[in-house]
Amino acid sequence: MKTAPAEDTRWLTDEEQRTWRAYMHAVTLLEDHLDRQLQRDAGMPHVYYGLLVQLAEAPRRRLRMTELAIGAKITRSRLSHAVARLEKNGWVRREDCPSDKRGQLAVLTDEGYEVLARTAPGHVAAVRQALFDRLTPEQQKSLGEIMSLIAEGLQPKEAGADLPCRSRPRAAGHPPGRGASGSPGR
Repeated sequence: MKTAPAEDTRWLTDEEQRTWRAYMHAVTLLEDHLDRQLQRDAGMPHVYYGLLVQLAEAPRRRLRMTELAIGAKITRSRLSHAVARLEKNGWVRREDCPSDKRGQLAVLTDEGYEVLARTAPGHVAAVRQALFDRLTPEQQKSLGEIMSLIAEGLQPKEAGADLPCRSRPRAAGHPPGRGASGSPGR
């Protein structure tokens, strides 16, 4: 990465600095709040919950490991470790990919689906209490538009050596196995 000389840097204004720091502080607190809730209620970190949600929403509750890593925006190495932990709990199993002998599928087990179904109401309540209940409907809409704009600008067009190239938002506001619209999962 090329860095600009200090004299060419567009430093943040005082207002931009306040906004940036408020954003970083809120994101850190929100992620910690959700992680603690999921650890307490289900013994899993937030990233594992996101993996289970992706699998619950996938056709036949299974995804190629590469697609799961891309959707979670984590490296294949980190995903492998996470799936190993989820397998140990009996919530996920791996299967060979029938169309590609080198590939593997992560499959949400019935036990994993049940854990997700039990955990989802508490997680949704935590998301609602921490975020949506604090905002007016207009603020919620603005936040969604702002976050979508930022995500579009940051979304890599191509994957690097171990950088997933696209992401799907993690579900929080609908039952496991149902899409954002509330329709049944695939």
